[in-house]
Amino acid sequence: MPRKKSVKGSAQDFIASADEVTAFLAAVCPGQTDQRVSWLHNYAIIRLYKQFESLMLDALVGAINNDTAIITSTTGVKFPKHLTDEICEFLIVGTGYFDFKGRDGLIKTLKQFVPDAHYLVAAVKRAPYREALERVSALRNFAAHESDQSKRAALKTIGGQRLESSGSWLKRGNRFQGIVDRLKALAAEIENAAPY
Repeated sequence: MPRKKSVKGSAQDFIASADEVTAFLAAVCPGQTDQRVSWLHNYAIIRLYKQFESLMLDALVGAINNDTAIITSTTGVKFPKHLTDEICEFLIVGTGYFDFKGRDGLIKTLKQFVPDAHYLVAAVKRAPYREALERVSALRNFAAHESDQSKRAALKTIGGQRLESSGSWLKRGNRFQGIVDRLKALAAEIENAAPY
């Protein structure tokens, strides 16, 4: 029998990666100009989002890999009991890549593959994580694209405050760390709820 994908391990990896991003900022920001600190925070939010996106894909792959009845219940298609990680990932992304649009988009994506009552959906839906999930997506998009549309979305998630760049907003008042802490708490909740 193939080895089961560890959702717990993926959550632990995300927490370690989030800590690495925080440590990176702590190491390189001192002595930098204000503009460079903003740029570093732009990089940090992009990196944090990338790691979170990987966690969500790994968690879905793990949920399906550990119990194919989960995807059978949402698709109505009977799957064999044992699927490889690669097949599970293909079921999720096809020939494309894993992507979701904000918190609501993530919930919608999760519900395509796992039931509403599944621990992944339940955790992502919880109110304490709403703001961090909305902000990590919107601020990452603005940091990466700097388009008018991404700026409007970022402004909406931060309550219309002044916004020159994602990094300029994130570097003030432990805002970046607040997002990191919430996402780490979400990852810990997923780790605790996952059977493997």
